[in-house]
Amino acid sequence: MTAKTKPVSNDLPASDGGGKLPAHVAIIMDGNGRWAKARGLPRSAGHKRGAEAARKAVRAAAEAGVSYITLFGFSSENWSRPDEEVSDLMGLLRFYLKREIKSLQKDGVRLRVIGNRAMLPTDIQELISAAEKQTENNARITLIIALSYGGRAEIVNAAMSLAVKASEGVIDPSEINEEMFSGYLETVGIPDPDLLIRTSGEKRISNFLLWQTAYSEFIFTDTLWPDFSAEDFDAALAEFSARERRYGKVSG
Repeated sequence: MTAKTKPVSNDLPASDGGGKLPAHVAIIMDGNGRWAKARGLPRSAGHKRGAEAARKAVRAAAEAGVSYITLFGFSSENWSRPDEEVSDLMGLLRFYLKREIKSLQKDGVRLRVIGNRAMLPTDIQELISAAEKQTENNARITLIIALSYGGRAEIVNAAMSLAVKASEGVIDPSEINEEMFSGYLETVGIPDPDLLIRTSGEKRISNFLLWQTAYSEFIFTDTLWPDFSAEDFDAALAEFSARERRYGKVSG
């Protein structure tokens, strides 16, 4: 991507900052384990409290007028965690998929899940599909949850799909561009994140939305995810609104 090229957002506009609201906020929810350890609690307690923080963040985003919010729920690397912790996380996911569907409907939230869901237990795959179907007409805000997700794998899969199309003569390789490539990503139809928030003091993106965050504004906070409040979310929006997004151009 050249310095003068704006990021591709599937033909949907992104905010330019400067007092405007981000259309899409992505969050790396980090710090559940440390939150629990500091309180002498099992890691599962941190994940449960983190799920409550996620609910608050979605509600705050909807109330602020954000159109899309993406939460990094479970990475492809997280499968390497201890079996007990993975089992606890899957159980928590089942619980909230069953319990939250009515709230999503009531609040006008559309659910969309990205990631390698084939790695998830079959019953969770079915719960996800059912929740996506039931909420597909909701229009207040779209909640994207990244589960068993890895940004590098997503890019590789898109490249493989394009290679197959090219080998079959469906597309001309010389016509492949950023816009076409974006159409083969799991986030097709969703604008790239304007703002990426990461909690717990870590300052990296951990294989999350690598293509899509090329021009995102980043905010890193020391707050552990279970303690992240609606006020913290609003403060991040305020900081974003004060920034000038130039996409490699010289400011006027």
